[in-house]
Amino acid sequence: MIKSILLTGVGGQGVLFSAGIIASAAESAGYNVTTNEIHGMAQRGGSVTAQVRFSDEEGELSPLALVGTVDVLASMEQIEALRYAHWLKKGGAAVVAKTAVIPVTVTNGECSYPNDVEERLNQVFDHLVWLDCVEQALKMGNARLSNTILTGAMAKELPEIGIEHWRKGLLAKLKPGMEEMNLQAFMKGYEQCSNI
Repeated sequence: MIKSILLTGVGGQGVLFSAGIIASAAESAGYNVTTNEIHGMAQRGGSVTAQVRFSDEEGELSPLALVGTVDVLASMEQIEALRYAHWLKKGGAAVVAKTAVIPVTVTNGECSYPNDVEERLNQVFDHLVWLDCVEQALKMGNARLSNTILTGAMAKELPEIGIEHWRKGLLAKLKPGMEEMNLQAFMKGYEQCSNI
């Protein structure tokens, strides 16, 4: 068994943080794990991707999945989900945040941001989980928890990793003092996804 996860978003949203949680959780569960990150223009709000792959098979595991073979696409920005939709395999799950990060090309009038995002997402993805992570994070008192909420929702799509391993993976990546609020945010996404 090999599982491939592609995370997408823009610089500053926590794509690499979430990838670290997934990798740490998969390692805790005893899997062979490999990761790949493409920072792009992360410091300017540009596109950022990360891949995490894990397997119960012996031997080397490529850090890169092939286009059309990803099991789960988790996107912290809704248009980035559409940009990378072709990576998802048939029957794969797309977990997408209802978040719009308006690029410079839109603010300077060169392009326009689509106003029919929900319709486009539903056309592209057979298995779509679309969550307003920022709104939920703000209700918890910290907008930065939105990526942890999305990671929790995405975790529900990977039952090969038990919840105790997700907890260990999350705690391994957090700074002291951030544990409780992030665990609550993770469980909010995890439990919400189970009701969809």
